[in-house]
Amino acid sequence: MLRNLKQSFVSLLFVSISLGSFASLSVGSQAPNFILSDQNNISHDLSDYKGSWVILYFYPKDDTPGCTTQACDFRDAVERIIASRSTVFGVSLDSVESHKRFAEKNNLQFSLLSDQGGSVSKAYDSLNNFISFKSSKRNTFIIDPEGKIAKIYLSVKPSTHSQMVLNDLNQLQN
Repeated sequence: MLRNLKQSFVSLLFVSISLGSFASLSVGSQAPNFILSDQNNISHDLSDYKGSWVILYFYPKDDTPGCTTQACDFRDAVERIIASRSTVFGVSLDSVESHKRFAEKNNLQFSLLSDQGGSVSKAYDSLNNFISFKSSKRNTFIIDPEGKIAKIYLSVKPSTHSQMVLNDLNQLQN
């Protein structure tokens, strides 16, 4: 009985941590600003992209199967994303150096932003923080030219996500 009670408590705690934080961001709200460095150690300030569409996708870890699939899916769609007058950024808690290796290995032609402290992931309600393990959740945000959140995707499927984003981006822009 005690074991079942512990399991129930841990499950409830995990669900609370996973789902409880999404109340603060919604479609139409101002996107939290950030300044983060990419794999080439170039600093990106979201406010510099005002007037443009931004796709901000969070992912758990460089060079893992699902994250590689998702990054390559965006890589294969990057020309269509650029053609839609948009910029795509991947964000995880990995270091600039880790991002550099990951980008080179997979020929990624877009910026991977290093959020080592997790502050940006937290601001976007996309931080998994379970005991001592932290990672970004697999969430994506489309940010409109005024800097407002136009679309939110939670717990996305890595292999088909970019096409869904492109379809929605096309509808939002028209």
